[in-house]
Amino acid sequence: MFIQQQVPFLVKENQKFAGTGGVSAHNAQARFVPAFKDACTGQVEISRFGDGRPAPCHLIDGLPEDWVTERDLKRRVVKTKATVVSGFVRSGHFYTRQEASDFMDKLAS
Repeated sequence: MFIQQQVPFLVKENQKFAGTGGVSAHNAQARFVPAFKDACTGQVEISRFGDGRPAPCHLIDGLPEDWVTERDLKRRVVKTKATVVSGFVRSGHFYTRQEASDFMDKLAS
């Protein structure tokens, strides 16, 4: 078990997409991997723990340093650039949470 840092934008997104394919618990079986994208540059990064291991959900401690705008006294990420978007990677393609949710809805129908 691990302790997940709860950052406001991720909490809101998890609440918005609860029970849908827009969260890891409901799309992992379709090989969606939690990821982030810098909407400004197009760079995509898999969600990682602070030590670099892939994370099973969206965590910001493993983001590239140039995406981080603020850290706390323990060096944990507190804020990211405003252009960072959470989503998923599947088969080399980035999906927003909404796109992943829509994909999973189509699989179910």
